[in-house]
Amino acid sequence: MRPIPSLAEVEAYLHKHIPLSAGMGIRVVACDATGVTLRAPLAPNINHHSTVFGGSTSAVGILSAWTWLHFALRSAGHTSRLVIQRNTVDYLAPIKRDFEARCTGMPAAQFEEFLRTLDRYGKARASLTAVLTCEGEKVAAFAGDYVAAR
Repeated sequence: MRPIPSLAEVEAYLHKHIPLSAGMGIRVVACDATGVTLRAPLAPNINHHSTVFGGSTSAVGILSAWTWLHFALRSAGHTSRLVIQRNTVDYLAPIKRDFEARCTGMPAAQFEEFLRTLDRYGKARASLTAVLTCEGEKVAAFAGDYVAAR
């Protein structure tokens, strides 16, 4: 197992390899085996109602789960390609300020099964969720399916 990089390294990786994350002003607040928390400011993600654009909400949810799975795979020694297959977002309240997305990853046993499937078949699917909050209030719920392939 390789250690997860520092928050600054994770953020630099995202901004370099997923440039949209830099344009959205995304910052990495937490990234470890227990989950990933990303923070995004209102200003670059604002819509005509002075709230966060729905696409930005979705993108931050997608990215929080993708980041957890990408670095969990890397930590386990896998260099798989990782893509989103499908996702849904339940928009619960307008987001009027900076906001966060938190993906808690998956239980260790489920991740081990995911790795075994990836090793055996060369690809595996994972379902992940994230909770989006603004000033401590839950404002959206994200669910997505990701596919890893060697």
